[in-house]
Amino acid sequence: MNSGLNVFKLLVEASLPVQLVMVMLLLFSFMSWVIIIRKYSQLKAAMENAESFEERFWSGADLAQLFREVSNNGGDNGGMENIFESGFREFVRQRQRRVSDMRTVIEGSERAMRVAGTKEIGSLERNLEFLANVGSISPYVGLFGTVWGIMGAFQGLGEMKDVTIAVVAPHISEALIATAMGLFAAIPAVWAYNRYANKVERVASRYEVFQEEFSSVLQRQIQSDDPNH
Repeated sequence: MNSGLNVFKLLVEASLPVQLVMVMLLLFSFMSWVIIIRKYSQLKAAMENAESFEERFWSGADLAQLFREVSNNGGDNGGMENIFESGFREFVRQRQRRVSDMRTVIEGSERAMRVAGTKEIGSLERNLEFLANVGSISPYVGLFGTVWGIMGAFQGLGEMKDVTIAVVAPHISEALIATAMGLFAAIPAVWAYNRYANKVERVASRYEVFQEEFSSVLQRQIQSDDPNH
């Protein structure tokens, strides 16, 4: 007597199209979970870095000293550190060129920070589109397997004079398991996409606020260096 649902047996005994559907959905699910885990670590690190660097930045440390510390990290900087480094490097470059117009100096620094910020956000957004696509198409891929299984069930009904549940049960089972696997792949991907897209938006907003605040700091730095301003 068979007790319980043997999913592996259903996978093995399913028709070839339904097996291909299931393999595709399993692959989608596996790739989604790899991205979900990696993106969780990446976003967590970005938020922690932003908090840590802002604390250092507003602690009253000398900007030139902070720039040297960030520059000497050997590429291990976080997102906000890279924005600061790009902005301050451009600021120093403009000052070394003896650019007298404060607006030109500030605009150059802001432009460098925007470019660095865009790159950082692009890195955080990478692969989120895949999660969105998996969440969108997986139910339909599963639905294809469902339709195929139902077609097999009706074909079995048409070919048999003495119809029993044993004739159509395998096809109905593979149809339902395809639907379930489609949802199994889609639901985590949709949840993760919505959650991570919101987190990326919060990080981007934090970067933008920092850029504005840093621009004000640089402007005050110019004014203190040159009383004529």
